Amino acid sequence: MRILLVEDSSRLSDLIVEGLAKEGFQVDAVATVADALAALSGTHFALAILDLGLPDGDGLAVVKHLRGAGSALPLLVLTARHTTEEKVKGFHLGADDYLGKPFAFDELVARIRALLRRPQTYLGTQLQLGELTFDTVERQLVVRGDRHPMSPREAAILEVLLRRCNHVVPKTVLEDQLYGLSADGSANAVEVYVHRLRKQLDSLGTGIEVHTVRGVGYLIREAT
Repeated sequence: MRILLVEDSSRLSDLIVEGLAKEGFQVDAVATVADALAALSGTHFALAILDLGLPDGDGLAVVKHLRGAGSALPLLVLTARHTTEEKVKGFHLGADDYLGKPFAFDELVARIRALLRRPQTYLGTQLQLGELTFDTVERQLVVRGDRHPMSPREAAILEVLLRRCNHVVPKTVLEDQLYGLSADGSANAVEVYVHRLRKQLDSLGTGIEVHTVRGVGYLIREAT
């Protein structure tokens, strides 16, 4: 599940990115309002974490922009501003939750998961195809009631494919989900993770197949 982090402290940003990666999240980190708006305009995120005091403005400008555009993206404000007035202002603009600095990382993760579980979350948290269900919050496969953990990379691939099931997903889209806004990753990384995903789906008897559309990308569907 992909998250946008808007935080101008490089040390704190790195700690959050590293910690959330261990929890199975793909995090894109930016440090300004302008970069946040640019990222949001071209990428689909499951949630955004926003600092308020940014070099080129207030993080609430991002909240105002998104809500003004009709976006239901869950927004968690991460800030050292603890006053009731600040929180009320943010909630009125459309923020979903506040977490004050300093904070315990476990609480940050818990609040993220709570926001993602809300029914109004526009991406949805339970993706189903045939007898397979993917829990996008817990990052687990559910097959005939049994839960199976997944590695972060295979989970990222599966989520994108399921959100576009029965449609071809370009390889570049999968690369984007795996590596975010960075350019890291080997040329054949997608093929490697798709191969591992296929093996897991087959070993669990899901009846779900991932097809390669040569020169284009991949397609997931029930076996015929």
